[in-house]
Amino acid sequence: MTSTLMLLITPLVGCSRAETKSVPELPERICWDIFARKDVAPLLPTGEEATIDVDPFVLDESLDEPICSLYIDGNTKFQAFARYQNFEDGIDWSSYDPANPEPINVGKEAIVWHNGAASYISCEPSKSPSTPGKYIDLRLYTFGSPDDQTARKALPAMLKQFVAFAQRELKCP
Repeated sequence: MTSTLMLLITPLVGCSRAETKSVPELPERICWDIFARKDVAPLLPTGEEATIDVDPFVLDESLDEPICSLYIDGNTKFQAFARYQNFEDGIDWSSYDPANPEPINVGKEAIVWHNGAASYISCEPSKSPSTPGKYIDLRLYTFGSPDDQTARKALPAMLKQFVAFAQRELKCP
């Protein structure tokens, strides 16, 4: 009889408390130590648990692609992504055209849209159309952000941090 009584009381107690959901606890620095928790947290939805999966930031050969993904309750909610390209024309952002991206002044060229931003840097320009160079395509994405305008305003500054990090790590001019 006591266990039955406990089962009935527990749901009532749970309903009587006003629980406010928040963004799960995050480490102080995120994604290769580039981004501060205070900058990423406003872009995230609420949830129970955050996990982060980070590839080593290595871009030694064409199509190397380190990714940092932040998950909330098992779903990707923030992602930083870099890709090595041999040729500048291999960097293609046309898939973002439906999102009406705006150009921004970051790296060699950059755009921002409601839930993402992209830029690229040239570490070693091609000497000719058939000679490979070293171009680094950098992208940030948010998924399920509580406010797209907040993300659109915050992403350019975060992209600048990402570009500065990549230039420093890869010793690009």
